[in-house]
Amino acid sequence: LFESAWARQPEAQSATLRREAARAARNGTAAWTAEPMALALQAKTDRPGSNQGAREIEIGVVMPLWLPGERARKAALGDAQIKAVDSRRLAAQLQLAATVRDAWWTAQRALAEQGLAHDRLRNAQRLAADVARRFKAGDMSRADQTQADAAVAQAEAALADSTGASNAAQAALGVWGGSAVAVADNAEPVAELLPEARLPESHPALGDWQDHAEVARRTADLAAVQSRANPELTVAATRGREQSGERTSQTFTVGVRMPLGDGDRARAKEAGARADALDAELRVTVERDRLAADVAAAGARVKATQSQRDALARHAALARDARGFVDKAFRWGEADWPTRLRAELDAVQAERQLARARIDAAAAISSLRQAMGLLPQ
Repeated sequence: LFESAWARQPEAQSATLRREAARAARNGTAAWTAEPMALALQAKTDRPGSNQGAREIEIGVVMPLWLPGERARKAALGDAQIKAVDSRRLAAQLQLAATVRDAWWTAQRALAEQGLAHDRLRNAQRLAADVARRFKAGDMSRADQTQADAAVAQAEAALADSTGASNAAQAALGVWGGSAVAVADNAEPVAELLPEARLPESHPALGDWQDHAEVARRTADLAAVQSRANPELTVAATRGREQSGERTSQTFTVGVRMPLGDGDRARAKEAGARADALDAELRVTVERDRLAADVAAAGARVKATQSQRDALARHAALARDARGFVDKAFRWGEADWPTRLRAELDAVQAERQLARARIDAAAAISSLRQAMGLLPQ
């Protein structure tokens, strides 16, 4: 379900293109020039429209040069951007995983409730048929028959309610590309997480902010050396004549264009990048504390739900045994109808609680894996 949901996300479909763009920008630092070279062509004459008088044709190449330190810092920025693209994808996957997990376990709870409602209805119908037979034989009263029919009606209402909730949960799964699923309260792998669950340093949410901070730092480093536009080296060849009929002469030109610095704009760009880096670094600290607390809380919740599941499993087993004893006594006339009905309701309630506890324990493990930055498995 998660893989299907991820395949439909914009981040998944654009990830390859973003990675290619980042790599192309990084590969650009291997070029000899800071920007693509330009071809310069120039013609001069003192008599436009004729072949008389002085003429001069110049053709050359303009090559933007790297500023000192610019090439290495731009390469470092490219490396940081490539890493940031991958970490952004992992963070988006983890964010989606939280939503998919929530929808999945909501559907599991609804399906379990529906299954238990079916069992409750079948048991209520069986008891109502037994009471009706005894009423006809004169062994039970009209009030007993009414109570049995009321229990059937309650079971039917509970089944209708749980069916509606189950259909709604299945529809919610359909949004993520899921189809009808069966009850599966088995949990994700957890053995390696307990008993001491800790926040991993490779958590995708932390990695995303750390890489964001690194990109901002590298941007600031690059802005520190880009205090002016790139200088340009021009190499040109010129052919010309002074008058018509004279011999054509040829000259070569080598020139350098040095732009003046723009200190205020450069400092503003660098300061903005430094501020972004500081924001991201502080966010990493805040997120680490929050995620560590989430992991600790999720680990405690796993232990609590597992203990609750084990206790409710014992309670459900005892309730089933008690229902069997009372049912046998009821058939032999040694227990009255209210006692039999109460034992049935207690057993149904115990099974319902156990089903919820099993799913809650499995969902708690998913929550722990989510808090630790692990994708569905």
